[in-house]
Amino acid sequence: MPGVLLGEEFPNFEADTTSGRIKFHDFLGDSWGILFSHPKDFTPVCTTELARAAKLSNEFKKRGVKMIALSIDSVEDHNSWSKDVMAYANEADSPLPYPIIADDKRELSVLLGMLDPDERNKDGLPLTARCVFVIGPDKKLKLSILYPATTGRNFDEILRVIDSLQLTAQKKVATPVDWKPGEKVMVIPSLPDSEATALFPNGVTTKEMPSGKKYLRYTKI
Repeated sequence: MPGVLLGEEFPNFEADTTSGRIKFHDFLGDSWGILFSHPKDFTPVCTTELARAAKLSNEFKKRGVKMIALSIDSVEDHNSWSKDVMAYANEADSPLPYPIIADDKRELSVLLGMLDPDERNKDGLPLTARCVFVIGPDKKLKLSILYPATTGRNFDEILRVIDSLQLTAQKKVATPVDWKPGEKVMVIPSLPDSEATALFPNGVTTKEMPSGKKYLRYTKI
């Protein structure tokens, strides 16, 4: 079945992009990566998304995340569309700060399970859904989010999730609902109290629950 599951190695595909031909793992190097797909060039929601991603490119860079987009049109179309994107972002004199993969044959869309059967072009061919893949330095898939073509993504939420992924990859913690960087995190259930005390010098607090079970343990990183 097409698609990649969490924890699996992301395919080391080759593709033509607005920055030339790439081999995906070489493109990533030792960095984190984000690949976000788009249904089609010169479409309204996609243009707003790419512009927002361009505006946030320094935020991704600060987190050591390489950005790359994908759409089902040609490199030539991507290059032309990029000018519209940057004009929408009010940065018409600047180039798009990340490459766009040309998937005009839909080969990657099929490989990665990104086609939306409910959204089709004028020829009746399915468009790509709005997928987000976050890949770790180990080339394994850490996160996937799938939106329909009709719903634009929230890139502030994507940055928040990356902050959580990077933190929890290094520390034995999990992030609770609506967590933001700087807020308290939760100690993972598998960590004994004795180890938690040693690992977290800022201390561990436990919220009492009616069940009497002490599983809600918080700390500050």
